[in-house]
Amino acid sequence: MVKGKQETGKEKRKQAKKRPSSTGAAVLDLEDRKKRIKEIIKILRKEYPQPRTALNYRTPLELLVATILAAQCTDERVNKVTPGLFQKYPTVEALARARQEELENDIRSTGFFRNKARSIIGLANKLVSEYGGRVPDTMEELIKLPGVARKTANIVLSSAFRKAEGIAVDTHVRRLSERLGLSHQSDPEKIERDLMEIVPREDWLDFNFLLVDHGRKVCQARKPLCPQCAIKHLCPSFEKFSRLFSGRK
Repeated sequence: MVKGKQETGKEKRKQAKKRPSSTGAAVLDLEDRKKRIKEIIKILRKEYPQPRTALNYRTPLELLVATILAAQCTDERVNKVTPGLFQKYPTVEALARARQEELENDIRSTGFFRNKARSIIGLANKLVSEYGGRVPDTMEELIKLPGVARKTANIVLSSAFRKAEGIAVDTHVRRLSERLGLSHQSDPEKIERDLMEIVPREDWLDFNFLLVDHGRKVCQARKPLCPQCAIKHLCPSFEKFSRLFSGRK
């Protein structure tokens, strides 16, 4: 009886190594994910040797505002809006004095313009009144600002201050983390915790940008280019998507 129980336990552990996510993608066990992520990062660094945010900015404030505008909007669209925006509002004080309706019109093309305008004016006022007009360089202080959650804070910290306090999880990181079997979670903060557990800390700064670049170029949402993928041999979703998009059942 004892032997039978031991064999059952081993079988359960074996089966647990690959468990399906909420959408059916395989999620490997922690040990395997830690091993595979190092190879994934090594390959992606060769594919994308200059990982960086696609948002154009000159100061931490400009990056903070641009990142807020980029929510549910393409970086390309934001980059078309921000030059005129920052010329009109060149300082944090100018943004703090902005009229809600006028700012809404200035950023209308980025979508969700009312909430974004409210957040930008709110954070600008908070920066002026509590931070001497400077963008704070810690996660703890950044997420106190209106409209700033961990994703935005991580992007600002990694790009503007070269500080790694976490890993930004956007739509690309969420999609690739699932397809690569790195996380079975759907909540961004839970995905971030899974990634922080397996991604070496020295790679936190660039990890978001590596996945974003790969997500845009190859691992696209609607039709991933699996045959062209440099990490297909490390992807548990490769066979599934290859069959799906080759027309085979």
